[in-house]
Amino acid sequence: MAKISASVYTSHVPAIGAAIDLKKTGEAYWQPLFAGYEYSKEWMKENTPDVIFLVYNDHATAFSLDMIPTFAIGTAAEFIPADEGYGPRPVPKVIGHPELASHIAQSVIQDDFDLTIVNKMEVDHGLTVPLSLMFGEPDAWPCKVIPFAVNVVQYPVPSGRRCFQLGQAIRKAVACFDDDIKVQIWGTGGMSHQLQGARAGLLNREWDNAFLDRLIADPAGLSEVPHIEYVREAGSEGIELVMWLIARGAMSDIQGGPAPTVKHRFYHIPASNTAVGHLILENN
Repeated sequence: MAKISASVYTSHVPAIGAAIDLKKTGEAYWQPLFAGYEYSKEWMKENTPDVIFLVYNDHATAFSLDMIPTFAIGTAAEFIPADEGYGPRPVPKVIGHPELASHIAQSVIQDDFDLTIVNKMEVDHGLTVPLSLMFGEPDAWPCKVIPFAVNVVQYPVPSGRRCFQLGQAIRKAVACFDDDIKVQIWGTGGMSHQLQGARAGLLNREWDNAFLDRLIADPAGLSEVPHIEYVREAGSEGIELVMWLIARGAMSDIQGGPAPTVKHRFYHIPASNTAVGHLILENN
């Protein structure tokens, strides 16, 4: 049977993708950030899954204000990097896993979560930057990827509690997929940042690290944090962190298993005008 082997959490700052693509990773500004992912790239070489279920948010690329799904699962065989106004990133196309994606959709919808099924879409930096951080610059991504887009751009957005519950439903779906494969679930976006208004440029190191502490040790309690706290403490775009709760909800300890092993934790400010957080948890 399929099994979720680990969860990975990371910011997906677009400027990080630009730094990689323009060969600026060794510059003084960027080197400390990319150094924080060196362990992760080595870990991935030893722990490459068959499939990554990658939770991210679209940035008005696949979806516009004309149609805003709360939760959307990509069921296509492949996904092309999007042109976000400066040309597509020079990264490989993403190869999907239609069978597992369709199975998860069937199971999760039967568990009363209303997903939007997407058979064709382009993927933006929200998905490709995490892949670049963890895999570097390969000719092809070394595993299949199921994109799972969450609306954290246009209110109303889903609660942390709902995201945490959805993660549990995803774990249940993966566990009953009749194929012996390893799956990782990734939560991306955040950490604290605000891109507009009087508080543009807001960063909150203390709150971000407290979030990481609770994500590890008290995810159920963390899931009860209201939207207003994210906005007040982590900025308007800090609400992206609810997506990390989907990945955390899919770990075995939430259903009574042993606590996960923290393999890596990293925090850095700033990257462009964003705080960067990163965590790897292995299931036990």
